[in-house]
Amino acid sequence: MKQGKIKKLTPIRKSKFLSMYEMNYTSKKNTEKKWMLATRKTEEELRSIYFENAKENMDAVVMIPYHIEEEKLVIIKEYRVPIDDYVYSLPAGLIDPGEDIEVTVKRELKEETGLDLIEINKKDSGYGLYPSPGMSDESLALVYCTCNGEISDKFLEETEDIQAMLVDRKSAADLLKSDVNMDIKAFMALQIFIAVGNDNEL
Repeated sequence: MKQGKIKKLTPIRKSKFLSMYEMNYTSKKNTEKKWMLATRKTEEELRSIYFENAKENMDAVVMIPYHIEEEKLVIIKEYRVPIDDYVYSLPAGLIDPGEDIEVTVKRELKEETGLDLIEINKKDSGYGLYPSPGMSDESLALVYCTCNGEISDKFLEETEDIQAMLVDRKSAADLLKSDVNMDIKAFMALQIFIAVGNDNEL
């Protein structure tokens, strides 16, 4: 059983999609310290994870979609409020309660890009990954998948400001050299896409 160091959890601000907590924990020198946590989980979920050794559920999926017919990588350019600017990233979305990964991937891929899921590459995908554990407990599945269809913005929600695009390896290399805002996961996906050369898919 995990020997947790978290001793106390105090809500600071709760909202539907993101909440803040102050955490009291014991350091390696056995002194009490404090930390701030940004989380998507409810207080009940957090307490069961920290104090009852419950299993943690993943919060979101991030996709690395490869368009079979066009032989190109699918990325998006999205307005993000915290940086008040557009950022190049990958299609992604929150996992709804009781929803499995494939259902989430299919739904979010269609919503953000207009494309249809063909298959998930389960062998190379990663699960329960932490993109920013210094400030958040958010965990995600990084899913390699194939897709087809035509890019469309007609499935976007009203609050989403997203432009989906297909990039070949030259365009990917140009993007990496350019002075644009880029999510670290997209940066690494573009590097991998270039590195695989003339392979048929990621």
